[in-house]
Amino acid sequence: MPDGLFISFEGIDGSGKSTQARLLADGLRAAGREVVLTREPGGSDGAEAIRRLLVEGDPERWSAETEILLFNAARRDHVERLIRPALARGAVVITDRFADSTRVYQGVARASLRGLVDQLHDLVIGIEPDLTFVIDMDPEVALARGLARGSGEDRFEELGLGFQEALRAGFFDLALSFPERIVMINGAQTPDEVAQDVAAQLRARLDG
Repeated sequence: MPDGLFISFEGIDGSGKSTQARLLADGLRAAGREVVLTREPGGSDGAEAIRRLLVEGDPERWSAETEILLFNAARRDHVERLIRPALARGAVVITDRFADSTRVYQGVARASLRGLVDQLHDLVIGIEPDLTFVIDMDPEVALARGLARGSGEDRFEELGLGFQEALRAGFFDLALSFPERIVMINGAQTPDEVAQDVAAQLRARLDG
C-alpha cells in the first residue's frame, strides 16, 4: 500500500458509512499502518465548531448557498490542520464524508448549485481522495435507521424521504462520472460483508 493514501466514505444518511470507515481503519491499523480516522464536517477544532451549525437545528436554518460556504470553511480548516499533515508523513487518512457530499447534498439535492460547489472546491480546497467508497442503501431503510439514532444531528434526515432519494440518485450519478475514483458498495449486506467488499475493492484498486 502506498504512503499518504486518502480514502473517503460517502452515502446517504444512515447508510452505514461511518461503521465501514471505522472497520477499515481498524483493519489497516492491525496491519501496521498509521491511520487517521476523521469526519466531515469536522475533524479539526474549527471544523467541529462549524459542524454544530450545519447538522443541528431547523432544516430550513440555512440556504443551500450558505451551507456551501460553511462546509467549505470547515473543510479548508480540516485539510490544513489534519489531512495534509497526515498525508505528508505517510499516514492513511480515512474520512467519513468529504467534498462529494457537498456536490450531492447542496449541488444536486438541496439546489442546482453543482457549478458553484466545484468552483469553490477548486479555489479553496484543491484535493480529492485517492479512493471513495459510496455505501449504497435503500433510502427508506437508511432514513429510519438515521432517525432512530436520536443523535440530535438529524437536520438533513428531517428533510424527508424524497430528499434521501435525491441524494441516492446524486451519488449514483457521481460514481458514473468518476469511475476511476468512486466505488459503489452494496450496503444492504451485513456490516461484516460490506467490510469484506470494501477491503476487496481496496486491494483490487491498489493492485491495479
